[in-house]
Amino acid sequence: MAGTVVLAGGSGFLGRSLAGHLSKCGYRVVVLSRSAGGSGIQTVSWDGKTPGRWCDELEDAAAVINLTGKSVNCRYTPDNRREILESRLDSVHILESAIAECRHPPRVFIQAASLAIYGDAGVRVCTEDAPKASGFSPDVCVQWERAVDGVAFKAIRTVIFRIGFTLGRDGGALATLSKLARWFLGGAVGDGRQFISWIHIGDLNAMFQRAIEYPSMTGIYNATGPAPVANGEFMKELRAAVGRPWAPPTPAFAVKIGAFLMGTDASLALTGRRCTPQRLLREGFLFQFPELRMALADALKQVQ
Repeated sequence: MAGTVVLAGGSGFLGRSLAGHLSKCGYRVVVLSRSAGGSGIQTVSWDGKTPGRWCDELEDAAAVINLTGKSVNCRYTPDNRREILESRLDSVHILESAIAECRHPPRVFIQAASLAIYGDAGVRVCTEDAPKASGFSPDVCVQWERAVDGVAFKAIRTVIFRIGFTLGRDGGALATLSKLARWFLGGAVGDGRQFISWIHIGDLNAMFQRAIEYPSMTGIYNATGPAPVANGEFMKELRAAVGRPWAPPTPAFAVKIGAFLMGTDASLALTGRRCTPQRLLREGFLFQFPELRMALADALKQVQ
């Protein structure tokens, strides 16, 4: 047995895939979640902000991976903004407190974060050293990452993954986008020039595994593919993948109306950033899906 990996907030799209991947690699996976478990993965109840029996699972763990946080796919009302921030900070703080009580603390703490820290960056390429932006989403990201500077975390290895738009099965936005494309609603969004920094979920799982197993990995990484594309190009490739050669573009005003009706925020579709995984590439990480066409072909084969 390779050891125990604790996935905090691991019942969502990313967590389910990662749990399955790590289990196949020989790890004992424990998911901390408010909801019941499934797929044979052990699940322990937690609320993301108070101690409980789940704390025992951290003792001598190979890794703790924190995926907790309210989805940003919502309207940015004052209540939702508060919950987006608090759900992220509370989970980091309670995990730090639990780690501080461990006689044998986890060997690495891996925090999921977001490329949104770079804001709406236009065509500028954002490596890990790119400046942080301002505004609601970047400000949340900054506070989120700063929370990993706590005292207990300084005693162990820590890794922060700023995760890109993830393409995979059983969740995420790809299933919805592919349905829209099949209904001839897969045109460019807005002016189509906002960049999408995408990653296949198989490569993301491999990044997490690498962070567990490579003691040299520490600090902040862009967890995204090496070839970001503009929205117009992304939608063109998606249409090709589902056999729809054309669809009308969706102007910005229509996106805003649609986002309101769907209970989400239009900025998620109308803004973007052109990020590259500079540190991972320098450290020799090999992508299984470096190009969008092959990534979409594999992911859509899974979600159909």
